[in-house]
This record gives sequence, C-alpha cells and structure tokens, in this order.
Amino acid sequence: MTYAKLGRTKGARRALFRSLATALFANERIKTTEGKASEVNAIAEKLITLAKRGDLHARRQAAAFLLDEDVLTKLFEKIGPRYQDRPGGYTRIIMAENRRGDAAPMVYLELV
Repeated sequence: MTYAKLGRTKGARRALFRSLATALFANERIKTTEGKASEVNAIAEKLITLAKRGDLHARRQAAAFLLDEDVLTKLFEKIGPRYQDRPGGYTRIIMAENRRGDAAPMVYLELV
C-alpha cells in the first residue's frame, strides 16, 4: 500500500502509523496533523473491518500491526461489535486550530 512520505523513512513512517493507530483505539480520539490523520484514517478503517470479521486470521493480522495486546482485545471485543451493522465510515476527522509554532493544520481523529 502507498502512503504519504511525511518526511520519514519507511521504518519510521510505519512505526508512526502503528503508534497512532494504537493510540486511536486506546483513547478513541487523537489530535494530530491533517496529513498524518488522513493516512491513519485509512489504516483504522481496515483494522475495524478486520475486527468486525472477528476470526483468528483477522485477529493475527491486526496483532501484527497494533503495538498493545490490551488495545487489540478492546478492538475485537468492544469496537468491532459496535460497528457490526455499519458498512464503513467508522472514523471522522474534525478540524482544530493550527499548531502554535509552525501553524501546521491540526485535526481530531475520532471513532464515530
């Protein structure tokens, strides 16, 4: 899959996406830059779809991406069943104020 580079190497970019996705499912809302949020949004949608499937293979695929076992359990036991009847659109991006210092556009990425 192709992602925006975000000024990082492949390994650093993957680590960033893994940590942001883990934080999103742990807290159900994160504040980050617009570029990072749009990339993590796509990843989170795919992980929730895996959680809706709920089988062992889907769980192992999600476990390979998420960093915390407790977050994985929460994803499959609480978040996945919550969206069982929803065909997509599990997250929303809400604009926030620009970051002080470099005026980067900040957003809230949250679960619907």
